[in-house]
Amino acid sequence: MEMLLSALLGEGITRSLNFFISKSSKLQPHDMEDGFHRVLLRAQVIIDEATGRHITNHAMLQKLDMLRGSMHRGYYMLDSFRYQFINGQDARDQIMSQSLSPSKVTYFKYFCHLKRKILIFEQLQKMLDNLRSMILDMEEVVIFLTSYRRSYRQPYSMHILLGNCMFGRQMEVELAINFLLHTQAQGPQELEVMPIVGPGKVGKSTLVAHVCKDERVRDRFSKILWLCDHDFKDDELAFIEECTVKLENLVTNLNKDERLLVVVELVGDPTEDAWNSLYSTSKRCMPRGSKIIVTSRSDKVVRFGTTRAITLKFLTQEAFWYFFKILVFGSVDPDMHPRLVQLAMEIAKMLKGFISGANVISSLLRDNFGIQFWYKVLTFFRGSIQKNISEFGEHPSDRLSQDRPAQLGRVSIPSEEVLVSHQYQYSSQKEIPKIGILDVVFGSIKPLGKFDMLLWRSHIPPYYSYVYACEIRELKIAGAKRKRPMRSGAALC
Repeated sequence: MEMLLSALLGEGITRSLNFFISKSSKLQPHDMEDGFHRVLLRAQVIIDEATGRHITNHAMLQKLDMLRGSMHRGYYMLDSFRYQFINGQDARDQIMSQSLSPSKVTYFKYFCHLKRKILIFEQLQKMLDNLRSMILDMEEVVIFLTSYRRSYRQPYSMHILLGNCMFGRQMEVELAINFLLHTQAQGPQELEVMPIVGPGKVGKSTLVAHVCKDERVRDRFSKILWLCDHDFKDDELAFIEECTVKLENLVTNLNKDERLLVVVELVGDPTEDAWNSLYSTSKRCMPRGSKIIVTSRSDKVVRFGTTRAITLKFLTQEAFWYFFKILVFGSVDPDMHPRLVQLAMEIAKMLKGFISGANVISSLLRDNFGIQFWYKVLTFFRGSIQKNISEFGEHPSDRLSQDRPAQLGRVSIPSEEVLVSHQYQYSSQKEIPKIGILDVVFGSIKPLGKFDMLLWRSHIPPYYSYVYACEIRELKIAGAKRKRPMRSGAALC
């Protein structure tokens, strides 16, 4: 009976496989790849041409942002399909190389993979149709695009551009600039306020720094004053008094026709009374045409704005992969290294949109361009994530983004770990630690006691340096002591 059941099961699996293989062969994956890649390149040409242009039309910015998001999803799906296909081809070759009675386990694995590949193929077809429709809908945008001037000339290699700009924030930057350049109609003027909200480490300060660096903004405002409640988050009254003194001192040196831009960075959650006091002081002191930008992690500051707030979110998984892939491979063609792209995708997933980590790890992988080292990095990340989940119940990127302790392993010395207890954000003027994270985690440097470790130094405004407060600890080896056999009350040696 068991032999009959096994034969029937094997025959059923074989027929199912033949059905899926025949269906898969009709799909012509390479033709799909080529067609999809050509459409993605058309979308990328439009996005690259728009990048760096001063676009003032809000609707055009929205359409470009939608196309950019679809392009990121398209590249992510295409890469997923390619490397699913590579794995599936390996499994198929393994089956064909075996005898006429291959194991049911191997058949089942290939069956599941083939089914998954066909599902991805259908999703690709749907995405392809959507992209084609969006590109056709962008004809008017492309025509008007050239009427907007460039702020810079693009370099030959996109990774150079990404290393020196704020990725994925063109719409938000232009919205903030348009707010600052907008002139109110004649009559009683109100002091305009734009809130910018979002979680910690999402890039609020970086966005404002990019806006303030724009030559149009610098030409319009004579002075830019930065106010931060980091040192006064437990004493709102002291913060308001400090702001008042700074405003009054700065305004006394301004002419009547000069404008002032005030950037208020709120770490805490201000009360209504505290904000009203600050706003009243600003309205009384600041010249006509001046404006305020207020940033905060709290959505409550939205009610302080006189215009629609800008809300920043972390990059999607697809957008982050697009960013990470360009940084990792630089000027090297990723299509020439499919196995490395596969490893890079796995590493990108583990980083969970951690921009600082992406910059650090991408430079490490570029400097060690080989499959063995990349696999070693991937294995290390898997171990670190499992260790943090076991210890804290959370992914290390989630803990670090919220400034909570996390554990990092050491590649060269597996018996030790690096405990990150706190992190700091230093300005470009402050002296930074000489010890970097790669020296400690991937190198053999072992500082004594508690020390500061440089994670990453940003190459874009406001040029912050991100520093971890750390301590190296010896790992405790778990295991019960083996009891020695006793004879006549004495232990045997």
